[in-house]
Amino acid sequence: MKQHLIMIVSLAVLGGLILGMAPNAMAAPELVGASKCKSCHKKIGNPYALWEKSGHANAFETLASPESKKIAADLGLGDPQTEEACLKCHVSRVFLGDPAVNAKGKYTDAEGVGCEACHGPGSDYKKKKIMKDHDAAVAAGMIREKTEAHCVQCHNEESPTFKAFDFEKQWAEIDHPVMAKETSK
Repeated sequence: MKQHLIMIVSLAVLGGLILGMAPNAMAAPELVGASKCKSCHKKIGNPYALWEKSGHANAFETLASPESKKIAADLGLGDPQTEEACLKCHVSRVFLGDPAVNAKGKYTDAEGVGCEACHGPGSDYKKKKIMKDHDAAVAAGMIREKTEAHCVQCHNEESPTFKAFDFEKQWAEIDHPVMAKETSK
């Protein structure tokens, strides 16, 4: 009887431990922020500097402009920096469906449309050891979303400030070196 009770208690404790670990083991990738990417990607071809000079880096800030506030008011919306209708194209977090933000990361909505909007949340592939191996980075969730379909989720006629979108021309403006090809030389 005593052995039976010990076995039941042991199984209950083990089950609790497994259930306690399960959320961490199955947690979705989290945003870490462009500044976290910068720590390594400022060296090879400096894609961070390219992004920093782009309209994507200033996408959130743009929503604070008088023009954006007028557009939002004309559409019956409140502050564009808090309206999901605006944020879905001006903030990586909302564009990606509101994934969790890594507590150790440096992500803020103020970064606008950052690295992770095209490369996916970086918590699982951000480590240098993983990033040095392109296949390992991809296996850990890193993507390179170079498709017109990805871009036109925002660059389309639904945007009140839409201008013609030439995918090839505009991709050339944001394209940057791929680390794995550069480091494997």
